[in-house]
Amino acid sequence: MPDSLPDDRNRAPWRDKCHEVIFGHDTFAGRLFDVLLLILILFSLLIVLLESVRPLREAYGLYFQIAEWAATALFTIEYGARLVSAWNARKYTSFFGVVDLLAIAPIYLSLLFVEAHSFTLVRSLRLLRVFRILKLSEYIGEAAVLGVAIRESARKITVFLSGVLAIVTVVGALMYQIEGEANGFTSIPAAMYWAIVTVTTVGYGDISPKTVMGRILASMLMIVGYGIIAVPTGIVTFELARASTGGPIRRCPACSLQLQDREAIFCKRCGTRLEA
Repeated sequence: MPDSLPDDRNRAPWRDKCHEVIFGHDTFAGRLFDVLLLILILFSLLIVLLESVRPLREAYGLYFQIAEWAATALFTIEYGARLVSAWNARKYTSFFGVVDLLAIAPIYLSLLFVEAHSFTLVRSLRLLRVFRILKLSEYIGEAAVLGVAIRESARKITVFLSGVLAIVTVVGALMYQIEGEANGFTSIPAAMYWAIVTVTTVGYGDISPKTVMGRILASMLMIVGYGIIAVPTGIVTFELARASTGGPIRRCPACSLQLQDREAIFCKRCGTRLEA
C-alpha cells in the first residue's frame, strides 16, 4: 500500500506534509483534497459523456478538448504528487495506484490511437475513494458477507446454469426441426439464441415461431422461464441470510470449506474436527 510505513527516515518534511494531505483522510486538508478530486473526476467524466453526443461535439468540440486536457494535466500533477509523497513509490502498485495511472494514460494514448480516448471513462473507478472520504468503511464488512454468499452460491448456480443450457440446447434443436429455415430458424445456434431470449423473458421478437407446434413449444418454454428466473435469486438470498446470521466465518483446516455455523463441531464436507 502506498501509505505503509516509511522506509526512508531522511525524507523532507514537505513530502510528509504532502503525504498527509494526499493519502490521509482524517485532516481537513486531506478531506478537502479528496472532495476536490472527486469533483474533478465527475467533471472529466461529464466532458467525455457530452463529447460523445454528435451535435454537442460539433458545436463545442474545441471547448471539450481544452477542458479534457486541462483535467488531464491536473490528474498528471496529482499522480506525480502521489509518487513523490508515497512512502515507497515502487510499491505504489495497489488497486488505486493502477487506477490512478489508467486515469491519465488514455488521453495521452489518444494522440496515437483515437479509440483510446473513450477509455478515459475508467476514471469512474476512482470514485471508489468516496468510501474512504465519507467514512463508509463499515460497508466493507457487509461487502464481505455478500462475497461469502456469492462464493457459496457459485457451485449451485453453476449446476443450475448447466441445466438451463441443456434445456436451451434441446428446445433449440426441436424448434429448428419444427420451424425450419423458412420461418427464420436458419440453424440450431440461431434457434438456441431464440430459446435463450425466450427463457429469460427478454423477448426481442426478431425470431418467432409460426407453426402451431412451434408456438406450443414456445409457450411451454415461457412458463419454464418464469420459474427459472427465481431460482438463482433464491439461492443467493438463502446463502446471504445464512452468511448474515451465522456469525463469524470459519474455514475448515483440511478442505478449506467456509462454514457459517458457529456451533459446528465437524466439517460438513470432510468430517474434520473444527477448532472452537
